Amino acid sequence: MDFLYALLIQPFVYMAGDPLIFIETVIKGLMAGVLYSLVALGFVLIFKASGVFNFAQGTMALFAALTLTGLMEKLDFGLPHWMLVVICLILTVAIMVVLAIVVERFVLRPLVNQELIILFMATLGLSYVLEGVGDLMWGSDVKVLDLGLPTDVFVIGGVFIEQLDVIAALSAGTMVAVLAVFFNRTRIGRALRAVADDHQAALSVGISLQQIWVIVWSVAGLVALVAGIMWGSKSGVQFSLSLIALKALPVLILGGFTSIPGAIIGGLIIGVGEKIAEVFWYDVHGGAVENWFAYMLALVFLMFRPQGLFGDKIIERV
Repeated sequence: MDFLYALLIQPFVYMAGDPLIFIETVIKGLMAGVLYSLVALGFVLIFKASGVFNFAQGTMALFAALTLTGLMEKLDFGLPHWMLVVICLILTVAIMVVLAIVVERFVLRPLVNQELIILFMATLGLSYVLEGVGDLMWGSDVKVLDLGLPTDVFVIGGVFIEQLDVIAALSAGTMVAVLAVFFNRTRIGRALRAVADDHQAALSVGISLQQIWVIVWSVAGLVALVAGIMWGSKSGVQFSLSLIALKALPVLILGGFTSIPGAIIGGLIIGVGEKIAEVFWYDVHGGAVENWFAYMLALVFLMFRPQGLFGDKIIERV
């Protein structure tokens, strides 16, 4: 009885007793959820264009953040800080585009029409290669990413909100909205969906598979850069940053692997859910619920709705 009370009733007692803490928890969860959505969006982009889960997306975020911080250290010749940031951002974007070209030429092109498991294993290998190259180029020490973003805390109606969280959420939300329009309203976006459905059919109607893959991996690299900047600014640029890819998995399971709105909604559900569970169910689990809440929720979805909230239901006729 004590366990059921702590699980089902006590959280609502806490919420009613201190609604400001509840509101603050929800806001923090929403802001974290937007960042989860941004990471998951990189997976959706690659999956839509190739039909394969890109295991290297989290490592791409790490590689982009490492490259940015490394360039800022190497090119710091007394330039104004804002100018140094702009120059290094432009160079990092260029490097991520070059990376997309290299991946298309040496990883994807030789594997056209191969089994999806082969493409998945190729992205797994790419993840380790990027991690090793990043270590060789920039070292393995934890790096501070200072882009001049505000780190103060402001108070609204008794609710404490970090300015960096607001900027991260606004940046991620803007990118998510732009990419949603790009996929659903542009010719390239329709071509991406055609490539994902059938490589040979897309080639037969004149769609350049190589060009589409370069575009989508470049956009995924840009998404990884923004995600790396936001997470790196909060907790430093370190190799554990690549593990944010694992948190994107439950987001994709909830929202669906092919749905941009699903990535958004799934990220928000995970973000708010884990924050509320951490704060208000402490007496049940004893803490550290953020490490496993998302995976437990994903497990429930896999049991009852494996295609996710917005994913396409797979029907096989025999």
